[in-house]
Amino acid sequence: MVKTLSYVYGVPPVSGVLRTQPEDFFVDEVRGFEPEGEGEHVLLQIEKRNTNTQWLAGQLSRFAGIPKRDVSYAGMKDRHAVTRQWFSLGLAGAAEPDWNNLNNDNVRVLQHARHRRKLRRGTLQGNRFHLVVRHLQGELDALEARLQHIAQTGVPNYFGEQRFGHDGANLQQAMAMFQGKRIKDRHKRSLYLSAARSYLFNELLSQRVDRGDWNRAIPGDVMLLAGSNSYFVPDVTDNTIQQRLASFDIHPSGCLWGKGDTPAQAEAAELERSLAEAHTVLCRGLEQAGLKQERRALRLPVADLQWELDASDQRLELRFYLPAGAYATTVLRELVVTNE
Repeated sequence: MVKTLSYVYGVPPVSGVLRTQPEDFFVDEVRGFEPEGEGEHVLLQIEKRNTNTQWLAGQLSRFAGIPKRDVSYAGMKDRHAVTRQWFSLGLAGAAEPDWNNLNNDNVRVLQHARHRRKLRRGTLQGNRFHLVVRHLQGELDALEARLQHIAQTGVPNYFGEQRFGHDGANLQQAMAMFQGKRIKDRHKRSLYLSAARSYLFNELLSQRVDRGDWNRAIPGDVMLLAGSNSYFVPDVTDNTIQQRLASFDIHPSGCLWGKGDTPAQAEAAELERSLAEAHTVLCRGLEQAGLKQERRALRLPVADLQWELDASDQRLELRFYLPAGAYATTVLRELVVTNE
């Protein structure tokens, strides 16, 4: 059910292999805040290798002798990777165990500190990535040109394929749920709702990529302030708006479907109405589930993009920073057709 999304520059001219080893996909969370040094919660920074986030949360709850609901994290991280991730554990009135006893070949506690508040989903500032793609084949000169373009213009801010599950299973389950199937597991229900919402956003963004206006303003567009949830509908003929777009101060946005009227107007609103008409089951299902309509930037700047392209070793090494909610695989798909 998940369709092939449009590319800005066409299908990449190079193929390669990602995750030959876990170390080829390294992620380091950027908190955006400092631990307070006191409080009933403990923040743990853990480096994990080939380890599922939810599974590790269960291990932490057993190790600390607390319910799993008292263990939280700001975001899911890839299993087949090396990731540095923050967890919080509610230890009100309980003594801290020796965190070093958690360490093994795949899990290592890097630091810990007390904090007053529980770590919640989406509280991260972003993530730093270090990726290695091996066994490159194709037009490496064209890849170098693409890297230059992306450093300057960014990429479409698609939700990554992992959002939809293996072979789109999460989206299929969402359709079944909206057509009457009962899903009792709250976590699974949340995954399916997210998959449906993400699919609709990707469909809208792919259409904007086809039109060539995913990174510029069209009449009635809703502009999202960079690093913020604040938005406004500007006069797109205003030169100031064009300058702010060029400087990445603002971005065109698309709807994350839910209850409520879209703030988009004119041409932009018509595109969103057409989306709803084409996907009535998904849109009505999200509304009936109680989700409120939100906005997401159509454009994703790739900050601090650095690369090393080794033709003799057929190897591409990438380093970059993305804000929370963005996907490294979304950047990579514009560069290389990857096998894992």
